[in-house]
Parts: sequence; structure tokens; C-alpha cells
Amino acid sequence: MSDFSALIGRIDNLLDKVQAKWLSPPPATDWTALAWRWQASPAGGQLQALQYPHLIALESLQHVDLQKAEIVRNTEQFVHGYPANNVLLTGARGTGKSSLVKALLGRFAPQGLRMVEVDKQDLTDLPAIMECLRGRPERFIVFCDDLSFEADEPGYKALKVVLDGSLASSSDNALVYATSNRRHLMPEYMADNLELQRQSGEIRPGESVEEKIALSDRFGIWLSFYAFDQDAYLAVAAEWLRHYGISEFSDEVRRAALQWALTRGSRSGRSAYQFARDHAGRVGFAASRKSAGSPAA
Repeated sequence: MSDFSALIGRIDNLLDKVQAKWLSPPPATDWTALAWRWQASPAGGQLQALQYPHLIALESLQHVDLQKAEIVRNTEQFVHGYPANNVLLTGARGTGKSSLVKALLGRFAPQGLRMVEVDKQDLTDLPAIMECLRGRPERFIVFCDDLSFEADEPGYKALKVVLDGSLASSSDNALVYATSNRRHLMPEYMADNLELQRQSGEIRPGESVEEKIALSDRFGIWLSFYAFDQDAYLAVAAEWLRHYGISEFSDEVRRAALQWALTRGSRSGRSAYQFARDHAGRVGFAASRKSAGSPAA
């Protein structure tokens, strides 16, 4: 009997912990932060302040000058209270889409810009997030990174509604900036080009294609990013090396950078950044061992 009572006690304690974690009202939002991540929960979710947001200098992003100028112009209008558009950044992986959005926070935070990161699986909470932001004096970018959808995913509909598809007016202090490797955010199939989709029996397949295009069409600004050529890749690698205090870009370093890109299968800003970190780390570590009198590894 005592064992049964102990078991009931443990179950009660477990239920209390579950209730405290999932059913209790979320704590008040820390509005002193610069950025938040939306934390979904059965109790309604909350804006979780990021103590150490990733701040990137706009000047560090090379060979995306046209895209940079356009998104900076749009964001500058927004933070000064003028009309601006939601932005969709699409294209090759590792070309600076996400970094460009993150860099906006460092540039415009002194002017009141704040950022809310929302994971793809939590996009169904977008209307609730917008309500949390409505009426605040700050200007918010709701950042959705690396988006892609299947046709039946609920987040697809929620994003459409927030962009401009709801009877309720959108909040004028919040914009959505999203990145994706897909131009239309959804998979496209050869069957979409057929006059009649015999397999599904759909009479007007063109309407399905329009449904897929409708989401990306709701973004007022589209910015496309392309894979770097060799010269651009090397220039970005040299810039990142200068960031880490290495100004010399010798033939040996150049060959190492090209070899790095070859093994990664990509000439991109991301691979250039990763090479620079690796090379700067090697050089710095070797110098420290030499000054300490340790034999080279």
C-alpha cells in the first residue's frame, strides 16, 4: 500500500511539473532586448529574449551590393515610419541571404529596429505573434529563415494570412523578411505544366499552380542571390581573412581557399567565411605554439 501511495505521489509531482511548464501563463516579455525567438507552447507561446543576438556588420557582406542596397533602403523607410514591403530573399545556398537580414539589426537597432525569429514549425502562431507586437513603439522584422513548404502544411496558410490575406488589418510596425532556396517556397512538379493532371483528375490544374505562386507573390520585394564565381569567392575569402587580422593573401593561401571550395562543393560566401575561420585559426594556433616553444603539430 505504501508503494502505491508513493507512486501516486510521484505522478502528482510529475503532473504539477507538466502543468507549471506547459499550462501556466508565460512570463512577461522582456522588451529591453534587441531580438527574440518565438517559443511555442500549449499555453499560447512567448517571445523569448536572445541575450546574445548574432550581430553582423553590413560592410562584411561582399558581392551582394545590389541586394544589400535594396533591403537597406526598404528597412530604412520602415524604421522611419514610412510604408515598406515584406521581403523574400531566394537563391543559392550560402550566398548571404540570412546574414544580410541579421546585419540589418546591427545597423538599425539604434533607430528602434528589433527582430523576432520564428521557426518554420511555429508559423501557425504568426497571427498571435503579430498581435503581441501590435501597438509597440519599436519596429519589428519577423524573420523566417530557410522556408519551404509542402502543399498541406498549416504554416503555409498562416503566412499567407499574415502577409495580406486576412480581414484584420496588418500591423504597421512589423514586416516579414523570409529566406528560401525555392523561388516559390513550394515544390514544383512536371505535372504542373500539363494541361490536365490525369493522375489527380483535376480539371483546372492551372489554379493549383497559381496557388503555389500566390505565397511568394505576397512579398512586395524579391531579392535573388546567385552562386559566386571564382574571383568573387576569393575576394570574399580575403575580406574575411582581413577581418581576422590576416592581410596577406599569398598564392599559397589562394590555392588553399580554392581547395577548400572544391572539397565543399561550393563557391559561396559561407564557404569563404568557413575557410577564413579555419585558416586564421591554424595560423594563430601555430604562432602561439611557436612563441611558447612547443614543437609544431
